Amino acid sequence: MICYIGLGSNLGDRLENIRRAVDLLKASPGVGILRLSAVYETAPWDTDTKQPDYLNLVAEVETTIDPLGLLGLLGEIERALGRKRLEPKGPRTIDLDILYCGSQIVKRAGLTIPHPGARARFFVLKPLADLVPDFVDPQTQKTVARMLGGIGDQGRWRKFCEKIV
Repeated sequence: MICYIGLGSNLGDRLENIRRAVDLLKASPGVGILRLSAVYETAPWDTDTKQPDYLNLVAEVETTIDPLGLLGLLGEIERALGRKRLEPKGPRTIDLDILYCGSQIVKRAGLTIPHPGARARFFVLKPLADLVPDFVDPQTQKTVARMLGGIGDQGRWRKFCEKIV
């Protein structure tokens, strides 16, 4: 199954945090990274907390792990990289989110796919559009490019780097 995972960091060495998360994903049994988007630097979004800017990218992965197992793996990687969930929408060393798993729609306690905020967040849609602009959201039937065009840039952003390797 092809899944798209959002990665973000705004504490410490942000790029190194993302690199380490990608390395841990690569080393995980049942997960293969197919492609990575460019890395974007974006202002914090939808928060009243003063915090540093984020680096964000999207990874296209092929996995044999079911979505709940993938969520568990992402949580393990976050913890291994020092993620502490102190406040909602607060700063973090690393944040890993399942955005899409093929055309699956999942609604379970602790897991919703497509990610509930993916369709409205520039920092998700911009890097996702690098990879799959014609991907169709299974709930709205809109392409990534169309969703991105409908939200605007939501503040300050820039392409930070094309590749993390």
